Amino acid sequence: MRVAYNKLVRDQIPDIIAAAGSQPSTRVLDHASYQAALRSKLLEEAEEAESASDDRLASELADVLEVLRALAKAHDVKWEDIELQATRKRAERGGFGRRIFLEHVDQAP
Repeated sequence: MRVAYNKLVRDQIPDIIAAAGSQPSTRVLDHASYQAALRSKLLEEAEEAESASDDRLASELADVLEVLRALAKAHDVKWEDIELQATRKRAERGGFGRRIFLEHVDQAP
């Protein structure tokens, strides 16, 4: 029985599948396709983190982090630059520590 996945996977996944007795079909993406696949993978992993139980959250966040690192590298963005941007945004707009949930805004006339 064939199961279609059509998604970016970690490097060792095909070997793990083959070791389990199945036959994976893979291809190597060109750079532009790889960048697009990483963006899709980020959404996939973020959704998994969103729905994860508390005891699985660290594992799912690790997957998000791995995709973020790969995405930054694929776009020639230094991790230090990401950290600097995060620090700048935190200084200008704050973080999320105060747990503020914006319900609505009444616009001034």
